[in-house]
Amino acid sequence: MTTSPFRLDGTVTVVTGASSGIGAEIARAVGEAGGDVLLVGRSAGRLTASLDAVAATGARAAVAAVELRDDAAPQAVVDAALAEFGRIDGLVNAAGIYRMAALADTTDEVLDEHWEVNVRAPYRLTREVAPHLGDGGSIVFVSSMSGHVGSPNDSAYCASKGAIELVVKALGTELAPRGVRVNAVAPGNVHTSMNAELITPELEAEILATTPAGRIGEVGDIAPAVVYLLSGASRYVVGTSLRVDGGFTAQ
Repeated sequence: MTTSPFRLDGTVTVVTGASSGIGAEIARAVGEAGGDVLLVGRSAGRLTASLDAVAATGARAAVAAVELRDDAAPQAVVDAALAEFGRIDGLVNAAGIYRMAALADTTDEVLDEHWEVNVRAPYRLTREVAPHLGDGGSIVFVSSMSGHVGSPNDSAYCASKGAIELVVKALGTELAPRGVRVNAVAPGNVHTSMNAELITPELEAEILATTPAGRIGEVGDIAPAVVYLLSGASRYVVGTSLRVDGGFTAQ
């Protein structure tokens, strides 16, 4: 019997930002591919639906409720994964924030929040998890097309995702010699709870006009790309950012 290289059977993946949106769908997709999942979010209550969704696939799931910006958070996540599953094979850094603001309105607090949540927190967690990954381990950062192209009123967000794009390249080359792959998925415009209020009919029309695929993405468009990067099917993919944006950045 041949095992598909896209399967995650026998693996354990830590997924941050698993309470909703892209992170929640990634966690469910990992379970569907046969992998067990540690769901990470700030509130155990908000992780309940994700826990149920993973369990419905037949995979094992557990919850770690932490604020990733806290100094103790990375060790707490690792401890939870090892206590529940005894190993870690993959990490998906999906937690993030997005605050639209023009330059004049981008306060130090807004700038610092983007750095703390989108860059510093996943970097610190990656540093804690990496020593526990063996040959074939995989780390995936959820970046953004905003790490590849600039857009008005998004400078703090673009800066944070641009930083992630280079973190992926640097860590990809650093960790590959010991068999650990580091890559990113860069979504385009995607319907999530985080941006539901931002996508007005006018903005949606603009997005549709500038996206060759002719639609706004769904969380289900992003998760399979992450599962691919976690799986053995991507064993020769290192330091790469896979753009899943309907062709937006191809123009």
